[in-house]
Amino acid sequence: MRKLQGKVAIVTGSSMGIGADIAKGFATEGASVVVNYPSEKENANKVLDEIAQAGGKAIAVMADISVEADVIRLFEETRKAFGRLDVLVNNAGVYKFAPIEEVTPELFHLHFNINVLGTLLACRQAVKLFGDRGGSIINLASAAIVLNLPTSSVYAASKSAINTITAVLAKELGPRKIRVNSISPGLIDTEGTHAAGFIGSDLETSLAAQTPLGRTGRPSDITPIAVFLASEESGWLTGENLVVSGGLR
Repeated sequence: MRKLQGKVAIVTGSSMGIGADIAKGFATEGASVVVNYPSEKENANKVLDEIAQAGGKAIAVMADISVEADVIRLFEETRKAFGRLDVLVNNAGVYKFAPIEEVTPELFHLHFNINVLGTLLACRQAVKLFGDRGGSIINLASAAIVLNLPTSSVYAASKSAINTITAVLAKELGPRKIRVNSISPGLIDTEGTHAAGFIGSDLETSLAAQTPLGRTGRPSDITPIAVFLASEESGWLTGENLVVSGGLR
């Protein structure tokens, strides 16, 4: 039997990058998947098409996870389509590095509204939909929180908050059969990191040189870890942060 057979999963920010790969990986393992996207549907439709062509089941729901009404609607659409929820992956996020002279309230709120508030809002709704069966919450943090990269202060602070949320909710929700873990990827080659100018930069070269496994990561390096955390194979695991960075610390 496939590892996620019969489960229903929401993957936020899953029209591209790591989220898209996780959504497709979950579907391959038997889950019904809700592909969340923030605005344009074209990329989400591509993910849906790939899942359908592989024999999987998925729907797409537009929602800005930093907006409470959107998050409520995302989970209501999930309930209407599938009647339940077993796994939430809080993948949606933003990253914009800036030297301290360029840190503004707008930059701060951009990161904390999406990366932190969005995670909390989604967790709140997931707990309601999980019900007595419990479930698994997987939060995407970042290896940046241990690398202390120059100009990453706001981004790294928001991802540090994700690890704190993970640890607190693991204890808070454990008695309700809800496991909460996080994944901290290193630099991953995605559409987003290309657009941000990280891929092909001196930063990528430097990080790859410091990585024991000697390369930049790929979304496919993260998906099997997410599948593991969503499955019963990790049934005795909660409150953990798995750093998936090729050994870079």
